[in-house]
Amino acid sequence: MAEKTTYYVLKEKAVPEVLLKVVEAKRLLESGKCDSVQEVTERVGISRSSFYKYKDDINPFYKNDKGKTITLLVQLDDEPGILSEVLQNIAHYHGNILTIHQTIPVNGIASLTLSVDVLPTTGDIDEMLESTERISGIHFVKILSKE
Repeated sequence: MAEKTTYYVLKEKAVPEVLLKVVEAKRLLESGKCDSVQEVTERVGISRSSFYKYKDDINPFYKNDKGKTITLLVQLDDEPGILSEVLQNIAHYHGNILTIHQTIPVNGIASLTLSVDVLPTTGDIDEMLESTERISGIHFVKILSKE
């Protein structure tokens, strides 16, 4: 019986350094900046066995996600203009908003669920999420799913 695969979405600061180095090694190989596994592992400072152990199990979250949908959970203060600012920020990065649902505010705080289509013209998703989180009145932005 095959083992069930479980996936997780983590922020970079929660990922062990060896896995981040594996991602960097894969990037160097794909870019052609290094010619061999030996060369990239020496360059990033990991063993070849670590590279081979993890290379198929770690990938950057946004790699090849153009044409995908991400669903975000945003907690925000119930103040005029904050939702508009969030939507303008996503539009600035050329994200295509598919659905919006905001809960009725409780104690001045609402939850917003957004489905965003990531298009070929969409800018850097990391930057989009970080700039959304920096908007005054936003408590947090979390990725609920990716399709």
